[in-house]
Amino acid sequence: FCRVDPYGFERPDDFDYASYEAFFSRYLVVLTRRAIKWSKLLKGKNSIQKSLKVKRYIRKGIPNEHRALIWMIVSGAQTNMEQNPGYYHRLLEGEKNDKLVEAIKTDMNRTFPDNVKFRKTADPCLQHTLYNVLVAYGHHNKAVGYCQGMNFIAGYLILITKNEEESFWLLDALIGRILPDYYSPAMMGLKTDQEVLGELVKMKVPAVAELMERHGVMWTLVVSRWFICLFIDILPVETVLRIWDCLFYEGSKIIFRVALTLIKQHQAFILEATNFPDICDKFKQITKGTFVTECHSFMQKIFTEPGSLSMATINKLRETCREKLLSQG
Repeated sequence: FCRVDPYGFERPDDFDYASYEAFFSRYLVVLTRRAIKWSKLLKGKNSIQKSLKVKRYIRKGIPNEHRALIWMIVSGAQTNMEQNPGYYHRLLEGEKNDKLVEAIKTDMNRTFPDNVKFRKTADPCLQHTLYNVLVAYGHHNKAVGYCQGMNFIAGYLILITKNEEESFWLLDALIGRILPDYYSPAMMGLKTDQEVLGELVKMKVPAVAELMERHGVMWTLVVSRWFICLFIDILPVETVLRIWDCLFYEGSKIIFRVALTLIKQHQAFILEATNFPDICDKFKQITKGTFVTECHSFMQKIFTEPGSLSMATINKLRETCREKLLSQG
């Protein structure tokens, strides 16, 4: 058995190799089939147009060899990179904000301590690449600068693209366009979306919403890391990548689909909780096990289990939740 997965993450001591092997041998068949379909779709070209067919393909998973390219295209990162040649390198060569640099340096060793590629001893050591991407981004988007959580997202982007400049532009797509205001100093977008999830749970899984209210558990306690880290370190790597495939194409509502599916699927289990710490513990547990490891069936579930979820609904909820938060402020 391999102690380290294909992305460089060390598997925990209690890793269930047997059920993982069983899942992966089935998943490999799916991956092979998808790879053939994607190759036909791309026909050796480095471009695709957005379409219902492409959306369907993306929901069924992008093969790893095409993942960086497709993310770049569908997120708009590719266009931005082509329109701004040399911009990334100019950011790195320019004057630096000492406080920003210091904050990023502090987080370097805390980023994926369980990943062999981010170790100081690794060759090449991805810490250096990660540092560059974050420093460049902090100077590109001064309103955001750097905040914790971004290091994990940039780290994942680097593992997939294996390209510093592409990782920078994908980070820009996520923080600048796809996720509304998650990483600004006030984190208003993040706080808003946690409340939005609460409202959606009221609509779709009322018993769980009622339990949370009865025990005074705020949503931010159990789901803030889901949103900040986009499920990194919460769900298995393959599953996170599949979620991101859809996130880059369909936008932030995918996060709500994933969260609602986790909660709805484990409703009975969550409702067994009888007190505050119990509820928090249940929320940790629902992100583990075969349901989330089997990424292919999990992704099918996120598009059926929560029922219809339009961007219009989410935007309306965002407005009301945002106003509520501002009036409390």
